[in-house]
Amino acid sequence: MKLKRRRKLVTYLNILDQPIRFNPFLFSRKFILWAFLGLFGGVIAGLYWLVLEFFTHQLANYDGWLVIPTMAICGLLAGLIIHFIGDPGEIHLIVNNIRFNKGRLDPKNNPSMILSSLLCIASGGSLGPEAPLVQVVGSAGTWFGKLFRLKGEDLRSMSIAGMASGFTAMFGAPLGGSLFALEILHHKHAVEYYKAIMPAFVASCFSYLVFALITRLSLGALWNLPSYEMLSKFDFLYAVFFAIIATCFGWLFIFCTKTLKQLFSNLVVPIYIKTLIGGISLGIIAYYLPLTRYFSHYELNTLLLSDFSLKMLIAILIFKIIAIAITVTSGWRGGFIIPLFFCGATLGLIIHQFIPSISLSLTIVSCMAAINACVTRTPMSTTILLATLTGFTYFIPILFASLTGYFLAPRIPFITSQMENEEN
Repeated sequence: MKLKRRRKLVTYLNILDQPIRFNPFLFSRKFILWAFLGLFGGVIAGLYWLVLEFFTHQLANYDGWLVIPTMAICGLLAGLIIHFIGDPGEIHLIVNNIRFNKGRLDPKNNPSMILSSLLCIASGGSLGPEAPLVQVVGSAGTWFGKLFRLKGEDLRSMSIAGMASGFTAMFGAPLGGSLFALEILHHKHAVEYYKAIMPAFVASCFSYLVFALITRLSLGALWNLPSYEMLSKFDFLYAVFFAIIATCFGWLFIFCTKTLKQLFSNLVVPIYIKTLIGGISLGIIAYYLPLTRYFSHYELNTLLLSDFSLKMLIAILIFKIIAIAITVTSGWRGGFIIPLFFCGATLGLIIHQFIPSISLSLTIVSCMAAINACVTRTPMSTTILLATLTGFTYFIPILFASLTGYFLAPRIPFITSQMENEEN
C-alpha cells in the first residue's frame, strides 16, 4: 500500500514538473507554488498571532511589582526550552543560511523558536514576532522547495519568499516586507537575489490577505501620526538633520548591545540562567517605566497620544534602548525592528520639544527611519515600511532620512552576517 502511494506521489510530482501547455501568459506552476506558500505562511502567521495575543492578555494581568517575577519566570522557561529542545538561533543564523547554506532554513529549529518566542514576547520582552515568523515561514519555503524538487536559486527563492511572507504578515506591507527580506540578506548586494523578487512579491500578497482575514486586524496605517503637508523644500534638510541625531542613538544602541553581549558571554552559566537574569532586569525596567514593556506594536500609539514631560521621554528612550539590548543579548527570542521604531518616535518627540516649529510627523518619521536603517542597513524597505505603517505619504523625506542613517552606520554591521564574506 505504501509503495502504491509513493508511486502516485511521484506521478503527481512529475505532472507538476511539466510546463503548463498552451499558456500564452507568464503564469506557470511556479506562481502556484509561490501563492500556496503565501497562503500557508499567512495561516501560520495568523495562528501564531492569535496565540500570542491570548498569552499576552493573560500575562498582562500581572502588572505592578508582579511584572518582575512574571518576566523572570517566563525568561527561565524560555531558557529551559532552548536548553533542552535546541537553540533556534537569531537573525544572524537565518541570513547566513540563506547566503552560505544554499538558501536552506532548517525546520527542526521551529518548535524551540515558537515556544521560546511566545513566552518572551507575551511576557513583555522588547522584541517582536517578526524574527520567529521569518524563521518558521522561511523554513516552510525550504520544505516546499524540497518537496517539489527545486534546486539552486529556485530553492533559495522559495526560502526568501517564505521570509518575505513572515515579514509581510507582521508589518501588513507586502511591498515593504518583500524588499526587507531581500535587503537584510546583504546590505550592498541585494541584487544577488534578484530572482527572488517576484516569488517574494507573490507570496507576500497572499500571506497578507490570509493573515488579515484570520486576525481581523484593521487595514491601513498602524500608528497615528498628525497629518503632514510639505510646505518647504527645507523639509529635506530637516529630515537629514533629524536623521543625523537619530543615527547617534543607533550607534548608542549598537554600543550598548555589544557591551551587554560581552558581559553575558563572560557568564559561564547555562542559557536559562542568562534568560532568567534578562527577565529580572526587564521586569525591573518595566515596573518603573511600564511603556517600555512589550515590543511597542500598540505602545507606540500610546506614546504618541500621551503628553509626557521631557524628563519622562528621555527616561523612556534611554531605558527602552537598554531593554532592547538586554532582550537581544540575554537569550530572549524575537525581532527588534518595531522596538527600534519606538525609540525613533520617542526621540522625535524629544526633538520636537526643542524645535516645535517643525512638523511633528516629519521629526518622528525621520528619526524612526534613520535609527532602523543605521542598525539593519535596509534604507529602501525602511522607507516603504514607514510610509505604510504611519500613513506618511511623502516618500522622499523618509528616504533622505533612511539613506542618512544607512551611510552614517558603523562600518562593522550590527547584523554580523551582513559582512562582505566570500560565499562558500
